[in-house]
Amino acid sequence: MNLNEYQEKARATAIYPNVGSNFIYPTLGLAGETGEVAEKIKKVIRDNDGVVTEEKREEIKKELGDVLWYIANLSKELGLTLEDVAEGNLAKLYSRLERDKVHGDGDNR
Repeated sequence: MNLNEYQEKARATAIYPNVGSNFIYPTLGLAGETGEVAEKIKKVIRDNDGVVTEEKREEIKKELGDVLWYIANLSKELGLTLEDVAEGNLAKLYSRLERDKVHGDGDNR
């Protein structure tokens, strides 16, 4: 499955107020799910000396899937495809790499 196929399949499961004209809901969901990923990682560090067990890996995978769902739906709300987002991100990163600007601060380096 490619990213755009995923996005369309994820969209079919989108049930929230004003789907199609509500970028706020998936933005808030993305923030929440990202926090859940961070919590799982934090607890791996606290409770298991940073060793990711297969059980924890599966839990984190599920949370990352939720993050991906919200990214897919937020992108759709903004009229973007996931492939456009991914391609744009790689273009930005490779441009920075070519110009030796990977390190440092600022979005437009």
